[in-house]
Amino acid sequence: MTVTALPLPNVPAAPTPAAPVAAPIYQPAPAGTPDGTPRVFAAIAAVMRDVMPVAKDKENQQQRYKFRGVDDAMSAMAGPMRAHGLFILPSIAEHHAERRGEKMTHVNITMRYHVYGPAGDCLTAEVPGEASDFADKATNKAQSAALKYLLFTLFMIPVDGRSIDDGDRDHPVEPPAEHRAERQQRNQQRQQRGPQQRRSNRAEPGPWEQPPAQGQHPRTDYLAHAERANSPEQFDKIRAAAVQAGAPADYLAKLDAVAARKRGAAQGQQQGQQPQQGTPQASPQGEQAPPPSTPKSPEAAAAEAENALRLAASRANLPTLDADFERVYGLPIAQAGAQQLDAFRAMIENGGTK
Repeated sequence: MTVTALPLPNVPAAPTPAAPVAAPIYQPAPAGTPDGTPRVFAAIAAVMRDVMPVAKDKENQQQRYKFRGVDDAMSAMAGPMRAHGLFILPSIAEHHAERRGEKMTHVNITMRYHVYGPAGDCLTAEVPGEASDFADKATNKAQSAALKYLLFTLFMIPVDGRSIDDGDRDHPVEPPAEHRAERQQRNQQRQQRGPQQRRSNRAEPGPWEQPPAQGQHPRTDYLAHAERANSPEQFDKIRAAAVQAGAPADYLAKLDAVAARKRGAAQGQQQGQQPQQGTPQASPQGEQAPPPSTPKSPEAAAAEAENALRLAASRANLPTLDADFERVYGLPIAQAGAQQLDAFRAMIENGGTK
C-alpha cells in the first residue's frame, strides 16, 4: 500500500516580536531627603528655562553641510546645570563595532544616561549613537552624537528662538514678529523687576576676580590709566597690558567702553569747531557742499546699534549676549545707549569675549 502525504495548508509564520523599547526609569530620592529639595524633574525644568540657544555654525567641509557641535551644546548646558544642581552620569548599555573595508570601523552604541537632581533622585534614559572612522575614534564619535541629542531632546535647547541668525539660513534676516514680541516682553519684565544680581558662568571666581592675597602688590587699575590716556596709542598699550595680566572679557569691555566714550567726546569737540549747519561750505572746486543729513534720534541710533550688536553676537556664536552685557554695564540692552552698544559690539568683533 502506498501512502501519499497531503500538502499542508500555508500557515503564516509567527511574527517576530519587536525588540523592547527601553523606557525612562525613575529612581526616587534616598530616604531622609528634605521635602523642600528640588527633585530631578523640577531641576530639568529650571535648566530648560535658563539654557540659551545654540547656533548651527559648524560646517562639514567634505559633505558641505552645517551642524551644531556637541561642544556648543555642552557649553550652553554647563552653567544652568551647575546653577540648579543637575549632573549626568553616562554608561554604555550596548556596543557593537564592525570593520568595513581595510581601515574603516563602524560603531553602533546605546548610551545609558543617569540624570541626577539635587535631591539625589535619578532619571535614566537610553540614547543610540552611530559613527564611522578610519582610525580609533568611531566609539568616541558615537558617544558624542548620543550625548548631543540627549541634551537637545531632554532639555529642548532652543535653536532659533532668541538669535537673529541661527546659521540655518544663508544670510542674516530680521527676526519674525513673534520673536520681536518675545524679546520686547522679556525686556519689559526685566525693567519691572529692576536690576538683579546675576550668577557668574563659572562655579567659582577666577583669579582676576579674587582680591590680592596678603603681602601681594595691589592689582594695577587699568581703568584709571585708560581714563588718563591722551591718545589711541596709549590706550592700546594699556589694554594690551591688561590682556597680558589676565583680565577677563567683562573688564576688557569696560576698557573698551572708556575708549569709545573718549572717542565720542573728541568727535563732539571737533564738530563744535566746524561751521554751523546753516552756513553753506564751499568745496575745493567752488561748489557748495551738500547739506548735512538729519541726525538720528537717540532711540533710532540705539535701535540700529542693538541690531548690529545682536548680529555680531550671532556671528561670534555668543548665546549669552544679554547676560554678558548686563553684567558689564549693569543694565539690560533695551535700556542702553548707542555708544555702549557699539563699544560692546567692537569688543565682540575683536574677540574680546573669548
